[in-house]
This record gives sequence, C-alpha cells and structure tokens, in this order.
Amino acid sequence: MYALAFGAHPDDVELSCGATLLKIMSEGKNVAVCDLTKGEMGTHGTPETRKKEAATATSLMGYQSRATLDLGDSKLFHNEENIAEIIKVIRTFRPTVVFANPPDERHPDHIKASRLVTDACYYAGLQQLTTTIKGRSQEPHRPKHLLYYIQFKHLDPNIIVDISKTFEASRKGVLAFGTQFFKEGTAEEPTTLIKRREFLTGLEARARYLGEQIGTLYGEGFKLSGTLGISSFTKVF
Repeated sequence: MYALAFGAHPDDVELSCGATLLKIMSEGKNVAVCDLTKGEMGTHGTPETRKKEAATATSLMGYQSRATLDLGDSKLFHNEENIAEIIKVIRTFRPTVVFANPPDERHPDHIKASRLVTDACYYAGLQQLTTTIKGRSQEPHRPKHLLYYIQFKHLDPNIIVDISKTFEASRKGVLAFGTQFFKEGTAEEPTTLIKRREFLTGLEARARYLGEQIGTLYGEGFKLSGTLGISSFTKVF
C-alpha cells in the first residue's frame, strides 16, 4: 500500500486530502482510508447514515480499502489501547506515506487523532511491540513519511500538491457525506461550521489559493512531520 489516510471522523479525509489521494491513484498507486471513529457525536446524521455515506464516498473515490475503528467520537483518548488499534491498521496496510489530522486544530478530536497517529507510526516499527490480527502476529512496519493535512486552522504548508486534474472529481467524495453539508431547499436545521452555505465555497477558495502559490489552478497543502531525505534529486524536483 502506498498511502494510508487517517481521519478522526468520516469525511475528514475527503475534505482535506481527497484530491491528492485521487492523484496518487491516477499515478498507479494504492490508497486506503481509516476513520478512527464512527462520527456518532456529530450534530447531523447518525452512525448508520455516516457509515453509508463513507461507503458511497469510498466507491466514488475508488479507494482500495476503507477501515473504520470505533475509538469513540469525543473520546479519542491517548492510551495504549487506542495506539495499538492504529498500529494494527498501519501494519496491515504497510503504507509508504501516511496522511493525518494536523497537530493544531479547532476540533479537539482532530488534535487527539493527530497525536495518536503520529505515535502509532513510530511505535508500529518497533520489533518488540507485538500485535496480532485473527491470532496471527504482525510484522513491524514504519511508514517513510507522515504528512499533516489542512483542516479549519490555516497552516503554512511545506508541500503543495497540484490537484488541478483531480479537484472536481474529489468533490463527489465530499458531497457523498450529504447529511453534513448545506443543501438548497432543505428544511431549517441546526447550523454547524460545515453546514453553512459558504463552507464548500471556502474549500474551493483554499484550493485555488494554494494552487496559486505553485502556479496551478488548484492545490492541497501538507506539513511534513520531519525532514525530507532525498536519494534522487531529479525524481523530487
């Protein structure tokens, strides 16, 4: 597996790095997604509807796999049990690159998810830390790269991906989570940050802004968790 994208809630990944995942798949690489919770504490939708929406998004986006853990929406505690569950996912898919929630965010679950995934990526490589799936021991695996995507708070990216060819298609994955976003002609519902009419317009504006930084139509930005080592200069630049 080339890339594994984690989100605290269903839709985090699609909202933040979906177009990049489509770009990765267009280049012949495999992608998987893992939601750490069922999103059961959301103002809109239910665990059942959000499960269906996640399945629809997976089909529309074409991910090779999607896993959903049940670590508890609003209860993403930093403990050994939760880290172990994430390690199992990492060791199952064995990704080269991991995408995760950013360390500083508006939603506490996003911050907690970021720390959990960050720690799990490191601990997944330890030989002496054992995990089992269906009675079988898993081999250690540490991803080469961990990238934090952008959510509500602005963060200055040190990587911007040109998503000009995949941005429009990625919107289908976002809109699959229909309970979460504004729809014309629907009855009045409690307003949330992402339920506002302007929210999806803001996402496009951010993609256009980031694209402008690299001279393209659309872009998605990421923060590296560490230092990028280059073995072949021309393959990177």
